[in-house]
Amino acid sequence: MEGVSRRRVRARASGKVNLQLSVGPLGDDGYHPLATVFQAVDLFETVTAATRDDGAITLTMDWAPHLQDSALPVPLDDSNLAWRAAEAVRGAFGIVDGVDLHILKGVPVAGGMAGGSADAAAALLACAEVWDCGVTRADLHDLAVGLGADVPFCLMGHTAIGLGRGEQLSPAMTHGEFHWVFAVQHSGLSTPAVFQRFDQMVELGEIITTAPRVDTEVMAALIAGDASRLGAALSNDLEAPAVSLAPGLASVIDIMEDAGALGVVVSGSGPTVAALARSRQHALAMGAVITTARVADVVVTASGPAPGAVLLER
Repeated sequence: MEGVSRRRVRARASGKVNLQLSVGPLGDDGYHPLATVFQAVDLFETVTAATRDDGAITLTMDWAPHLQDSALPVPLDDSNLAWRAAEAVRGAFGIVDGVDLHILKGVPVAGGMAGGSADAAAALLACAEVWDCGVTRADLHDLAVGLGADVPFCLMGHTAIGLGRGEQLSPAMTHGEFHWVFAVQHSGLSTPAVFQRFDQMVELGEIITTAPRVDTEVMAALIAGDASRLGAALSNDLEAPAVSLAPGLASVIDIMEDAGALGVVVSGSGPTVAALARSRQHALAMGAVITTARVADVVVTASGPAPGAVLLER
């Protein structure tokens, strides 16, 4: 018999851009050590959770208006990070009830902006609240680490330094607001494929790896609230591998630079390209230039830093 929905909770979490991503050599554990600076931006994933009395988990999804034309396939089964987040909460706290999950997606899919991780962070918070688990943020962080490297940051939000695989977080001091343009492609890049290409380029001597470290220039720019200085310091060790796999990204980068971006960087493992603007108005103007050039499937603007996972309805 189908369960009956009861209590309903709504939570949201932000997507992100990597202001810096420093990648170390491949370790014996099969992972690369990272040093990164995350910034959450005001593109949101919203997750609604409603309890069921039959123990089942269901998942449905809609797209925010700015992504209606880029509706890439997203799994709605137990491979989805939001579903896995619900299972993690249920397992950790001995919950027997089920839950109906609904995602409103506002972060581009497979674009290196942690949309799936934001789903997981919002689902963790929503499920813990709807099941009345009485959890702390530290409890949720521990669960987030088990779900993926970007999930802990999506839970925290704002601006933060990430070490290890990106999950060892510490808040970063910032002043002011930073305005971004994101050029999104329909065809995503697989994160494992980008890291594999990174390793190939290391073997060929095209990339020299060192122990990853946080760039002091990025941190100084954030503290000063200096967008020009931050733009000049943006960096991503995965940019060259991403462009190697998707050569068309080079044209996107060139057009953004010609449009007056303070700095341009591939976001995470790509293929989304992020451009830092002087102001919100400048971001809109750059977005129009990129749209007219037809080098991206979707162009969105956003500002940061944005909050982490928060409850909207309880």
